[in-house]
Amino acid sequence: MSFHEISARRLDGTDGTLAEFRGKVLLIVNVASRCGFTPQYTGLEALYRKYRDQGFVVLGFPCNQFGAQEPGSEAEIGAFCNSTYDVTFPMFAKVDVNGADAHPLYQHLKNARPGILGTEAIKWNFTKFLVDRQGEVVARYAPKDSPESLDSAVAALL
Repeated sequence: MSFHEISARRLDGTDGTLAEFRGKVLLIVNVASRCGFTPQYTGLEALYRKYRDQGFVVLGFPCNQFGAQEPGSEAEIGAFCNSTYDVTFPMFAKVDVNGADAHPLYQHLKNARPGILGTEAIKWNFTKFLVDRQGEVVARYAPKDSPESLDSAVAALL
């Protein structure tokens, strides 16, 4: 299965594939509402607004696998993101990023860009993957890497 054939359900329950983002530069992030890195939503939204007209999209995938930091329903997650951080980038339904039930997108991302020492597992929320316009995973960033620190990498792909 190619990157753009992977399906994903949005927070609003609609299903689709990543084909809708073909030709775009993507930053894919596993997010959580009750994490020490949650304030990164501000930087993610700023990066999205700065470059969206040039073909850049942030994709948020809530995940509850790390310290149960995303316990809410999809409606609660959406309301939190909108009211607290004015998130306008696409948000998807809650997924697992590790283990037997890992979403196919995360299986693909981890295989394409393993982490430190070649380990594939996602270590925490707000791990980020940068994907070019052809759907190639070009970089993996740790949760501590701020969205602001990725600006030049995003700009270089646009």
